[in-house]
Amino acid sequence: MRIRERLEKTEARFRELEVLLASPDTARSKFQALSKEMSLLRPIMELFEKYKKTEHEVSGLKHSLGDSHGDEAMKSLITEELKTLEENQKEREGQLEELFLRDMQPDAARDVIVEVRAGTGGEEAALFVADLFRMYNMYAGNHGLRVEVIDTNPTGIGGFKEIVFGVTGDHVFSYFKYESGIHRVQRVPKTEASGRIHTSAVTVAVLPEVEEEEIEIKSDDLRIDVYRASGAGGQHVNKTESAVRITHMPTGFVVACQDERSQQKNKAKAMRILRAKIFDFRRALAEAEVAKNRKAQIGSGDRSGKIRTYNYPDNRLTDHRIGLTLHSLNQILDGKLDPVVAALAEDEKTRLLTTL
Repeated sequence: MRIRERLEKTEARFRELEVLLASPDTARSKFQALSKEMSLLRPIMELFEKYKKTEHEVSGLKHSLGDSHGDEAMKSLITEELKTLEENQKEREGQLEELFLRDMQPDAARDVIVEVRAGTGGEEAALFVADLFRMYNMYAGNHGLRVEVIDTNPTGIGGFKEIVFGVTGDHVFSYFKYESGIHRVQRVPKTEASGRIHTSAVTVAVLPEVEEEEIEIKSDDLRIDVYRASGAGGQHVNKTESAVRITHMPTGFVVACQDERSQQKNKAKAMRILRAKIFDFRRALAEAEVAKNRKAQIGSGDRSGKIRTYNYPDNRLTDHRIGLTLHSLNQILDGKLDPVVAALAEDEKTRLLTTL
């Protein structure tokens, strides 16, 4: 098994975590993080234990086969049992590779903040933002994940110039990490009377969510402006300064929230987004330093290029990163994104295994 050495190191870390969590000297502030790390490693370790147990049984049967001394009936029984165990072992090896490769990604278990913004295409692009949000919302629901809308900038006919939402649950980043990039849509817009096909674009950013204690943001580095909210929202709109805009001066990131009635709630949501943006920015810089001579990899969060085309007339979706084309666009837009994500994950797995 190509990842055997890394699995053994992971096992050593798991045993270390058991000791740390049982020790009264472990600081309470670290207990939650250590517990989370251990819970992520547990499924891998349980499967690895089964793998090693079967490995031991296979070794014993091979030894018995050598000692059978012409007893054909016994040889036949042992050979049949060996075949079954080796098939089970091969299946477990594949499961271990998938689990390990998923969890060796540093942000695999994190929740995410997703930003979907209209690009070229005006109102049609804004309508497609709403379509993508619906797709992601249904996709998350299919996997037992929870979606929370953080901020919106709606248009007059049901679209969004921008929508920001959080997704929480188990291994959320693993489900959403391939979505960062430019999504292109080809269809006849609702606003088009002549029936011509238009091409519009939407940008998606998937940001791993971080806890407040994970990243330091100095108050002196922030400029916080409050203003009156605009758009849908009830009587408080344009009457109270509940909307918040935060500028992080070292990076130039600007985050605004206005959906909540409370200025404090809007500020808290804006800080969540800002932390995720700064974390993502620093991670991207680190990855660029490590891989400055390599092409960007799928899942790296690069949002500079077109990743996918949604062609409505042909009921076709094409993911340009791996050359995948599926003629099931209707189902995909109804949240059945798994065939696309599975193909991207398999491609990533193949590339990662070549580096082990």
